[in-house]
Amino acid sequence: MTLNLRVLSPNRVIWDSEVQEIIISTNSGQIGVLPNHVSLVAAVDIGVMKIRLNGKWSTMALMGGFAKIDSDRITILVNNAERDVDIDLQKAQETFRRAKACLAQAEGKRQVIEADVALKRARTLLEAINASPSDSN
Repeated sequence: MTLNLRVLSPNRVIWDSEVQEIIISTNSGQIGVLPNHVSLVAAVDIGVMKIRLNGKWSTMALMGGFAKIDSDRITILVNNAERDVDIDLQKAQETFRRAKACLAQAEGKRQVIEADVALKRARTLLEAINASPSDSN
C-alpha cells in the first residue's frame, strides 16, 4: 500500500506522488506516517522530512507549515521547502555561515529570535543533504 503525498507552497507544487512512508517534524515531535494512518492535522516545524519511495529514502527541508493526514492522503502546506536533490551545498553552507554571523551580532530579543530562526532554516537545508553544519564553519 502507498500514501498520496502532496507538498504545496504558496508558489508551487513541490511534491505530488505516491510514497510508502514519511517521517515529519511537528511542533510536538517527529511522527511517522504509514498507510491507513489515523486522521490528524499537525503544525509542521522547520525540519527535515524523510520520504520512503520504492524502498529508498530521500529528504526534503520543510520551512514550517501544516500537515493534514487522512488515512492514505497527506497534504502538507509549507511556507517553503526544498527537495534534497535541489539543494546546492555551497549555497546552503554560505547561508549557514551568514545566519551564524547574524546570530552572533544580534542585539535585542527580536533580532536574536529572527537570527535563530534563520540559523535553524539554514541548518535544516544542510541536514536535508546530510551535510554537517559543523563542516560549514
